[in-house]
Amino acid sequence: RPSPLCPEIQAALGAEICAAQHAAAGPPVAGADPKPRWTLWRLVSLVRARFARPCCRETVRAALHRLGLSWKKAKKLLGRADPARREAFIARLRPVLAAAQRDRHHLVYLDEAHIHQDADLGYGWGVRGERCHVASSSPGLAAKVSFYGLYLYNEGQVRLWPYPRANGEHTTDVLRRLRAEFPDGKLVLIWDGAPYHRAKAVQAAAAVLGIELAPLPGYSPDLMPVEALWRWLREDVTYHHCHPTAEDLTRRVAAFQARINQDPCTIADRLWVKHHLDQSEEKLRFPK
Repeated sequence: RPSPLCPEIQAALGAEICAAQHAAAGPPVAGADPKPRWTLWRLVSLVRARFARPCCRETVRAALHRLGLSWKKAKKLLGRADPARREAFIARLRPVLAAAQRDRHHLVYLDEAHIHQDADLGYGWGVRGERCHVASSSPGLAAKVSFYGLYLYNEGQVRLWPYPRANGEHTTDVLRRLRAEFPDGKLVLIWDGAPYHRAKAVQAAAAVLGIELAPLPGYSPDLMPVEALWRWLREDVTYHHCHPTAEDLTRRVAAFQARINQDPCTIADRLWVKHHLDQSEEKLRFPK
């Protein structure tokens, strides 16, 4: 059915949205106001103000769909990441992955996350017209457990090791535990540039244990597959549930680890390792 909005109005809507999207993807400018985040309500107001044409949200929604536009959640692009360093890392990574696939060495990705006892809120099914409540005992921001998450690439397995906090001492202990799991052979560990990763004591411990460290380029969480593990954990463990104690949270995380480790193929799929870059995204970065 033809749109109640003429082609001129539809084109204006598309132009405004594309201009706002382009501006949002560019470097922020101090003192400059951002373009509007175009909701349906704002677009209805735009049509009325600019074209003196009354319309409803559904009319605007249909027009936007005809233009090939959709309502989606934005993805943050870390502009300070250096495309040249990211490309150099990917070039070094490809032979590392190929060797791991032939079991010439063990490859492990490591990252840390602070998991809070309070409930995370996410989408879920509920009765239409009724609010979906999730009980919380308000445990506070300090009520959390720091987890070291490890993705054992060759095995398609994960490890989630709890600690009171992430620091140099505990990172050294994690390295020892990791080497104990793989006492023989070459071991390559990929992680980010957290201060305690770069600490001299940690670097020395890795050298003594014979662990080869491969740091990620800065501002590149998309190259760390363990980030997907944290999203998975929150979906299964902390969404819509407040843990009364740290021990309860640790127990449920351990059960989550045991459950997903039964399906290495699903782990490999959900913790997909990025080994190429989207050049259209890299062009948007603005490293200093």
